[in-house]
Amino acid sequence: MKIKFLALTLFFLSLTFSLSAQLVNPVKWTFSVKAVSETEAKLVAKATLDKTWHVYGQFSEPAGGIPAKFSFEPNAKAYKTVGKVTEYPKPHKEYDDIMGANVQYFEKEVFFTQKINVLSETDFTINGTFEGQACTEEGMCIPLNADMEFKVKGLANLKAEFSVTDLKDTTDIAVIDSLTKVSSDSNSVVAPVDTTKAEKKSNGGEINSATKKESLWGLFIAAFVAGLAALLTPCVFPMIPMTVSFFMHDTKSKAKSRAEALFFSFSIVAIYTIIGTIVAVAFGPAFANWLSTHWIPNVLFFIIFMIFAASFFGAFEIVLPNWMVQKSEAQVDKGGKLAPFFMALSLVVISFSCTGPLVGTVLVESAGGGFLKPIIGMMGFGLAFAIPFGIFAFFPHLLQKMPESGGWLNSVKVVLGFIEVALGLKFLSIADLTYHWGLLDRHVYLALWIVIFSLMGLYLLGKLKFSHDSDLPFLKVPRLFFAIFTFAFVVYMIPGMFGAPLKLLSGYLPPMSTHEFDVAKVVRENSGNSKVEGCEESKYSDKHEMPHGLSGYFDFDQALACAKATNKPILVDFTGYACVNCRKMEDNVWGESQVLPHLKDDYIIVSLYVDDRTELPESEWVTSTYDGKIKKTLGAKYADYQISRFGMNAQPAYIVLDANNNVLMKDPYFYNPDPAAFADYLKKGVEIFKSSSKK
Repeated sequence: MKIKFLALTLFFLSLTFSLSAQLVNPVKWTFSVKAVSETEAKLVAKATLDKTWHVYGQFSEPAGGIPAKFSFEPNAKAYKTVGKVTEYPKPHKEYDDIMGANVQYFEKEVFFTQKINVLSETDFTINGTFEGQACTEEGMCIPLNADMEFKVKGLANLKAEFSVTDLKDTTDIAVIDSLTKVSSDSNSVVAPVDTTKAEKKSNGGEINSATKKESLWGLFIAAFVAGLAALLTPCVFPMIPMTVSFFMHDTKSKAKSRAEALFFSFSIVAIYTIIGTIVAVAFGPAFANWLSTHWIPNVLFFIIFMIFAASFFGAFEIVLPNWMVQKSEAQVDKGGKLAPFFMALSLVVISFSCTGPLVGTVLVESAGGGFLKPIIGMMGFGLAFAIPFGIFAFFPHLLQKMPESGGWLNSVKVVLGFIEVALGLKFLSIADLTYHWGLLDRHVYLALWIVIFSLMGLYLLGKLKFSHDSDLPFLKVPRLFFAIFTFAFVVYMIPGMFGAPLKLLSGYLPPMSTHEFDVAKVVRENSGNSKVEGCEESKYSDKHEMPHGLSGYFDFDQALACAKATNKPILVDFTGYACVNCRKMEDNVWGESQVLPHLKDDYIIVSLYVDDRTELPESEWVTSTYDGKIKKTLGAKYADYQISRFGMNAQPAYIVLDANNNVLMKDPYFYNPDPAAFADYLKKGVEIFKSSSKK
């Protein structure tokens, strides 16, 4: 239900563009030791994260982000570890649609603790390392490496400390926090940057705010549309003239009638908003994470949607108890100043058999989104529901122009039923992906949608008929156009069965990794993309794959040698396994017609994965000129190369070099999902390369 505003997105991307070239240090570490008994202690590593950033936990799936990993230098004479590293508080858990993985992450701050048995009589130091990854909500990621140092008291001093503080073995946040006042500086992979408050705000805070506002606006608009759809159901549409006539008695003045109509319309909005508030208070943001990830609520929501759809198809009616209807109508009969409010309440109650499924849809979609979403969603629904009553009450002559109610209203209900079935599958898909049931892989999901919307198109053409449908002697033009759009949507989805990306549905479909038959992947795998013509076979091609059948390298020295042999410039692509924006660039930009020919013919591409943990042979270890440490993995080597040479650590980042390893373009290209802009960047790089070669 998210509506993306391109102009707004590009604006906020421009705010981060100027900051992307610098080193980013979103995580600050503090290390301390807490006595938990006379012979035991806990090593406490506290990570404090900048706003909009999160760090992955130890049990997050690697495909969705680099899991946290801890290692401690062994010292059998001084201490012995007890159990594994624990995390506090509990991580957020969700399924990442883009990366196709279950992720666990922490925001704001997290405590990692390791319990140890102290064996040494004298004080000693434990050194360790942390490896992981930090990402923003917008998909920018950086690898993290931190050196940890814990100063542990020997048994004699430990016993004295424990007897004084009388601390128990607890992970209470207040106790841990009070013991982390004395800290050591972080030795992460990126050094602290002297960033101004304004820069920090531009680099994250405003984007986060914009994303949340966009999400709320998207929900509001979607709920508003659902409210408009509810007006076109058989339970509501005929009630518009009946209800409006309540305010149009001859004994009332025009001003009084309009005032009552306004109060009536406001009451409708208030009633639905109150329902949303009750849901927000009952569930709240703490419950949202469970609702969005656990299989029980998602399967329950799927069943609810199917029940709603069956109701719309005419299998039965969802009605409220008679006593509720009678009680609201009795209050209307009493009259008085509150009569318009009870009139609104009666309308909401009586129309529930048609609006219930739509109200339920809005609540289900918003209940997992924190405190504001249910309120915003129901406010949008109520506003759309109330507007026509207010308009007709103010301008009663418009009632004469309303179309007569009839069989077309039932057709609206049936069409909404098809849509309910299609949307309900999303909840079953979330549970299926999270728990790896394998019930709704991408091709199965698409097949169901194709069948659902094909049946909907046939119904619009009058080829399907339910028992409560009226006869359709001929096809009206609006119905024909709706059928055309429905079948066009079906045709759009069919290539997806063979691996087409279907970008318009990327937020609703299961990930491509679950697809059974991907023709594009078969073509890529048989296109020989591990070798550039005239150059040697690519190293690490068994681990990595160039997108769109491109040829390229994953080792910089190989790319440099190939560039010399072919007399082409090098496009250095700093990327990562868990870099969401890297995948977006590859999926939505690299394959475009104005970009792909340049990548294929004009450049030697080298993709350097900064989060690859492949162990290098000792002969390929490098000592960093940045921090003086030895880099023993492929990812650490190229992360250090990006920092040491180019002074940045964000991905994706694209840099153009010549065959002599000289930088051709001063400004790198960072995340900007505009194919035309990336194509211009590549063209300019080729032009500079050709002009420099002539000199």
